[in-house]
Parts: sequence; C-alpha cells; structure tokens
Amino acid sequence: MYLKDVSVGEACTVVSMDLPFELERRLEALGMTTGTTVSVLNRKGRGIMIIKLRGTRFALGYNITRNIEVKEAAGDGE
Repeated sequence: MYLKDVSVGEACTVVSMDLPFELERRLEALGMTTGTTVSVLNRKGRGIMIIKLRGTRFALGYNITRNIEVKEAAGDGE
C-alpha cells in the first residue's frame, strides 16, 4: 500500500520511496528512511497529508505520498 492510502489516525512504516533523487535525499535528511514509523494526522484537499515523523509535523503533496510505499506499523506508532 502507499502512504496516500493510509487513513487519518493510523500509523505505518516506510518500506520504500520511488521519488526523484534530490527529493528522496531531502526526505531522508528530514528523517524519513526505510523502517521509520509515520503517523497520519490530517488530510487536506486532494491528497495533501499532514504527517508526524520522528516528532515533527510535515505536509506532503499527492505526488509525493503516492510514491512512498508503506506497510502497517507493528506497534501503535510513536
């Protein structure tokens, strides 16, 4: 499943990212690496999501969230 498919209030674990090189490196620098738990806090408009990643909130657009593969989090998130 992809990050765009996760519902508000759910947590998931990043499996892989299929993004342009520079964008992928930027997200990794912000802490979004394989195995990281991401919580979906809110959804706005068409595909825009507000997520919590390592204690920080980020807004990501649809073109990003549709290219981040995730799986259900093993625990209950952060």
